[in-house]
Amino acid sequence: MMNMFAKNDAESVEEYLSMIPDDRKKEIDFIHDFIQKSVPSLKPYFASNMIGYGTFYYLDNKMQKKDWPIIALANQKNYVSIYVCAIINDKASVEEYKTGLGKLSKGIGCIRFKKIEEINLDTLKQVLKLAEENPGLSNARMVYD
Repeated sequence: MMNMFAKNDAESVEEYLSMIPDDRKKEIDFIHDFIQKSVPSLKPYFASNMIGYGTFYYLDNKMQKKDWPIIALANQKNYVSIYVCAIINDKASVEEYKTGLGKLSKGIGCIRFKKIEEINLDTLKQVLKLAEENPGLSNARMVYD
């Protein structure tokens, strides 16, 4: 996986959260809490300039075992991103549930929003729980220990 995030000076979840600008603090704090309550088995940790929740393993293109967050939360320049690495019916879970997530920007494994009100939280909770049960990346060779 490529690190697609701007480097910051945080080295822990707590430091990352303390560095969030005031205009995003409400959204980041709410979603961080929401993820932990929705999928409590996926413990938060600082990962690649974002907050990761849970870990899965895959083989990269050099066939080396890599770990990656099942779910991640990141503050971007113009929005907040939730990355969900889960496969449902051979599709990324965000793609499978995109119409129910709300009127926000979505990528294959990414939900982008500016305000919490843009998100259908019931559907987001469903997607998070599916990720907990079915972590993975499409087109990646998964490693199961």
